[in-house]
Amino acid sequence: MYKKVQKKNFFSFAFRWFFRTFAFAKRRNFASWNMKTGLFTGTFDPFTIGHDSIVRRALPLFDRLVIGVVGDNVNKPGMTPVLERMEAIERLYADEPRIEVKPYYGLAVALARTEGAHFIVKGVRSVKDYEYEREQAEVNRLISKGEVETILFFAEPHLASISSSTVRELEHFGLDASALVAAAPVKEQSI
Repeated sequence: MYKKVQKKNFFSFAFRWFFRTFAFAKRRNFASWNMKTGLFTGTFDPFTIGHDSIVRRALPLFDRLVIGVVGDNVNKPGMTPVLERMEAIERLYADEPRIEVKPYYGLAVALARTEGAHFIVKGVRSVKDYEYEREQAEVNRLISKGEVETILFFAEPHLASISSSTVRELEHFGLDASALVAAAPVKEQSI
């Protein structure tokens, strides 16, 4: 008899807890728990058409996609200021309310926690990129105690050779690389 009472009390408690926690989610502002948030991080110096491809392909998977722009990459000194890079990306996605652009300093996992993202989106162009991103994914999973997973998107074949480094190098030698940089369309002004 004791086991029946104990079992009944457990299920009664579990039902009450579930009902209180989730049935009134909107009233208690827990609705965002069900929102799927992805995080796409990078230096984006500059934001290329390859980056844009990854964002547009990842967006259908999420209710919200945060583009985290690295503000302090020790491996890449002399970057364009973070606010300039952010403004360029914000202009590109001005008509897409599900995309937010934010700067971050430190680890991507810390930004993921702050933004409530359980998925980090990364683009992969080659085996070299894959190996690097695989190692980062393992470290991120370890640091986050399994709360953050990494989703890899393979570059479209015609974009596989495009990188921010390539764009910067072409510009350094005075060549026009604007076709490789994602830019918001210029709006015509009516007179």
